[in-house]
Amino acid sequence: MERLATSREFAHTLNITSNASGAAQAARKGDIIVVVDIIDMSTTAESALDAGALEVFGASSDRVSVPVTVNPEKIGYFAGKKALKHNTELIIVAEPRLGSEDERIENIQLALAGVKRAGANIEAILPNVGSQVSSLADFKDKVVLIITDSGGVAFDAAYNHGAPQVTTGTIVRTMKKKGIRPAKDSAKRAIKLAKKYNTGITLVAASSNSYEDVLATEHIAKLIIEEGFLQV
Repeated sequence: MERLATSREFAHTLNITSNASGAAQAARKGDIIVVVDIIDMSTTAESALDAGALEVFGASSDRVSVPVTVNPEKIGYFAGKKALKHNTELIIVAEPRLGSEDERIENIQLALAGVKRAGANIEAILPNVGSQVSSLADFKDKVVLIITDSGGVAFDAAYNHGAPQVTTGTIVRTMKKKGIRPAKDSAKRAIKLAKKYNTGITLVAASSNSYEDVLATEHIAKLIIEEGFLQV
């Protein structure tokens, strides 16, 4: 894990890392985790939040193999329980983005088992299309579960290794936000959560092989610093 910056207080630390293994390590340390998967998981999440989603969860698809523990069934269960708590429906976003709904369902059986165990109602199973996802369904007051092979896996790993809160971040414009605003909102959301739980922030590039993800984590980190997070 690369230490980006640190203040004199442990709670005010900011780090960047990558992949599910980095997410798991940071989660075990107790950091707030910000998953950055530009194409497309975290951009899909930002669009869903823009459209009024209550909360966004991320989970691994069935076919992924990583060197850390993931548990999509557990996340599906908690996402379903969150929907029931708010008397609302669950919207699932999955891959392949260009495939059929049947293909998407085939890839997410573990998470679906958790949702079924929770007893939640699934309103739709949508493709992971980033900023355009908000045009495919009504997200207002819904809980969203995004199940993907990259960002979903990093979110899953962080969640299941004890992070106090896992969120997402993007620099890509959405239907409602342009320019730098998506990145600034991502930074502010991370800071708010870190202050709530009195801990540090780790930004996770969902894939170390994605230059877009790596650059985006660095950009959001700079905005977090500019917001004064590291000041004592």
